[in-house]
Amino acid sequence: MIRVLPLGGLGEVGMNCMAIEQRGEALLVDCGVTFDDRGLGVDVIHADFAPLDRLGAHVAGVVITHGHEDHIGALPYLLKRHDVPVYGPPYALGLVRERLEEHEVLEHARLVETAPGRAFRLGSFEVEPIRVTHSIADATALAIRTDAGTVVHTGDFKFDDAPPDGEDIDVDRFRALGDAGVTLLMSDSTNVDVEGATGSESDVGHVLERLVLEAEGAVVVAMFASNVHRLRLLGDIARAAGRKIVLLGRGVGTHARVARRAGYLPWPDELVLPDGLARERPRREILAIATGSQGEANAALSRLARGEHPSFEVTAGDRVILSARTIPGNEPEVHAIMGHLIRRGVEVVSRATERGIHVSGHAHRPDQRRMIELVRPRCFVPVHGTIHHLTRHAALAREMGVPSVAVVENGRAVEVTRDRVVLGETFGSGRVHVWAGREVPASVLRERAALAQEGAAFCVVTVDAAGRVEVFVSTRGVADDDRAREDVAAAEDAVRRALADAPRHATDEALAEQARLAVRRTFKQRRGVKPVTVARVHRLGALATTTPPPLETSQAAPAPQETPT
Repeated sequence: MIRVLPLGGLGEVGMNCMAIEQRGEALLVDCGVTFDDRGLGVDVIHADFAPLDRLGAHVAGVVITHGHEDHIGALPYLLKRHDVPVYGPPYALGLVRERLEEHEVLEHARLVETAPGRAFRLGSFEVEPIRVTHSIADATALAIRTDAGTVVHTGDFKFDDAPPDGEDIDVDRFRALGDAGVTLLMSDSTNVDVEGATGSESDVGHVLERLVLEAEGAVVVAMFASNVHRLRLLGDIARAAGRKIVLLGRGVGTHARVARRAGYLPWPDELVLPDGLARERPRREILAIATGSQGEANAALSRLARGEHPSFEVTAGDRVILSARTIPGNEPEVHAIMGHLIRRGVEVVSRATERGIHVSGHAHRPDQRRMIELVRPRCFVPVHGTIHHLTRHAALAREMGVPSVAVVENGRAVEVTRDRVVLGETFGSGRVHVWAGREVPASVLRERAALAQEGAAFCVVTVDAAGRVEVFVSTRGVADDDRAREDVAAAEDAVRRALADAPRHATDEALAEQARLAVRRTFKQRRGVKPVTVARVHRLGALATTTPPPLETSQAAPAPQETPT
């Protein structure tokens, strides 16, 4: 028997990380991140690795399926806790090196390149990478030999009959595995709701070529930086159109650099124009590739739309092509950018007007059906998706006659024998929020959320040597209108009353708490919000004591203060 322990990626899209455990050893498949859209100052989120320690399994190593951030981005954080080898395809490891160097982990990392069809041992497991097509170069599925038989993990995949790099999905190998017998198939569920053909990246190239050749001014293509296949196509298009490639954005620069170094992007040096020289060339000679297709505020496309990019400017007569699917939830930001571009006289081409400018890298429902037909597993566990996607994919497997199917989310184990998969223990999972390279505790995130929702209030109580009290209240993010000054005055009066009613020998800490509660009550009554409130008592001319002298509160108007906001 083996156990499958999903730490991330099941019940959500992104943050893929899964452990397969047998004989007290754990093999990790992928180790990715996701992102926080709440605006709380979080850079990335990765799975909590603590369950690996609690389960007591020795981590034999990590196997990476491909180089997307939701599959590799958490490796620096894992390797700071577990000194284990990382196996992956060359392009993925090139990106891993970039991440590890940023986190000063690269010097101690053990990175081992894998190749499709070349099996390797990792502890008690034998792992064979299998070539698949996806929206990034060098993507692989995994066939893992375990005590319970062969486990096939598809990674992210689709069937593309004409991939630009000529690296076809290895249909014959999947069929051969099915013929030999597969115990468990774990398959990508992302596009389970989408019927019809997934589409070929080469078809996108034909559409983009037409749009670039027809353009009179500069052309900017906004896309996911990791789509090296599309970068390759755009290089061919630039040569055909007599244009120079200009890379706008850190992400696209990183992927282009790693892909050229690994041999996946055969761009001659003269094809790429440094972004600092873009303004000096005729506009019809420019084919720029920009990050920010999802409306990210600080990405290259947003800065172009606002006229704030330091290296290039789009003007009337230029064409911007949004060669990406807008992820649900990002529509307002993307439409805002489109509006800014249109106001500048730029022609914007999106999937709404030209459907063929993008295809997904994830299998549609017919491709998922075809994978099950090829592998013919005895057991099936859907991966990579929300509970909706997982449930729909499980239903498809049952319709196709897979005998044993289980739907599981992060934090719940599944136990696999040679002919059955069943739900196991709940081992618990979590998410670690990272900001500036450090973990952000849940308590800090709660405070940040409260500050964003309710604002903040600050109360300073001064007490002179004779016990006379003055109260000063100011706010941030609570109110900024004609009533604001009245609200602050009411809060200050409430604090004076609360202090007057306090026990005669209350400590300064107790008095500060009384003041804090009085401020919150006042704003709740007058504004309907309870701002995050900080209150302090300061004694003038004498040291604070644990049992200070009685206070003499005054109802006189307070001293002048700054205008509240």
